[in-house]
Amino acid sequence: MAKRPVATSSDDELPFEIEEPVAADERSFFGGQPQKPAAPNAKAALSASLAAQEHYHGHRERLRDRFREQGDIALADYEILELLLFRLIPRRDTKPIAKALIERFGSLSGVFGAPAALLTEVQGVGEAVALDLKLISTVAHRTLKSEIRSKQVLSSWSSVIQYCHAAMAHETREQFRILFLDKRNVLIADEVQGRGTVDHTPVYPREVVKRALELSATAIILVHNHPSGDPTPSRADIDMTKVIIEAAKALDITVHDHVIIGKDGHVSLKGLKLI
Repeated sequence: MAKRPVATSSDDELPFEIEEPVAADERSFFGGQPQKPAAPNAKAALSASLAAQEHYHGHRERLRDRFREQGDIALADYEILELLLFRLIPRRDTKPIAKALIERFGSLSGVFGAPAALLTEVQGVGEAVALDLKLISTVAHRTLKSEIRSKQVLSSWSSVIQYCHAAMAHETREQFRILFLDKRNVLIADEVQGRGTVDHTPVYPREVVKRALELSATAIILVHNHPSGDPTPSRADIDMTKVIIEAAKALDITVHDHVIIGKDGHVSLKGLKLI
């Protein structure tokens, strides 16, 4: 109880105190005692979390079973990617991430061909996952390259195109590559001679021929990509190829072809009878 002094009837008397009742709590007028906020139901929250985990873990097993029993023909591209992401992101539902990657880069090959910096722009993909995806891409490239190494390249033309497409189709800048061959048309070396902008790469015929002589190559195949996706050769592509052919011819080096790689296909200048 609060107390306050009260005036006395006489100045020589000491003041005394009386008790003053404290105003009643206004909450008592509204339906009895106030209710305490409900505490979070830890058991329910745990059950919901476990149910969510069971959902995607069960989905993972079903997807693995389909792949085990029927192979990749039973799965869409995003499901193949999802299977891979199971290993890279073990404690998350990877289906939305796989779909977002395919949507962002257009295809499975587009995902693996994308720069790591662009991969990390997709929600759920960190630097470690992006690096793992690029590592897998490198394994695929090396595997395709092994298919043309120590073989006659001209008799394994489809393998050459597959390798070049995997290596260059999704590059964001133009890249000029040369396949150097010996007198049996076996691959000696595969080198990127120059990188340029989105629509141009500087090429120096003298440097091309000089490098062929250094490797004792007797034939070469020129390859470059068009980041726009359209492999149609430009006038500059045709003219540059003819200059290289003339420079190489003087030193008994044959230019078998110039292949232009796009996202959805390729063009052979020899096939088009442009060289």
